[in-house]
Amino acid sequence: MMTDPIADMLARIRNAGMAKHQELVIPASNTKLAIARVLVESGFLDDVRVEAREGRATLVVRIRYDDDGQPLLDGLKRVSRPGRRVYASVKNIPSVANGLGVSILSTPKGVMADHEAKAQNLGGEVLCRVF
Repeated sequence: MMTDPIADMLARIRNAGMAKHQELVIPASNTKLAIARVLVESGFLDDVRVEAREGRATLVVRIRYDDDGQPLLDGLKRVSRPGRRVYASVKNIPSVANGLGVSILSTPKGVMADHEAKAQNLGGEVLCRVF
């Protein structure tokens, strides 16, 4: 039984990038889809779509690579986890790699990147950091 599906998703994306896979398949959930869409909007992933495979909804994620064949995702780190939730007010949203990375937050208005949460004056649970 998996206790942290978001950490599992991040590990699968990290491993697929290191193995130079073009696509990977992840069991779907609304939170995972929202996180993947933030990663697509931030330019770390190419595409995400939901497909039905073997009677279950799955996310099909396309990894984005640079011209040298290296994945644009250099690091993925889970911040808040089931045993220790981490929350941040709008004033305390952590910056990642001096603005080159993205913190992904779960706010009352949905899952969004740190810069979008600051623009909307929202705080929330810090799900992960991407750089």
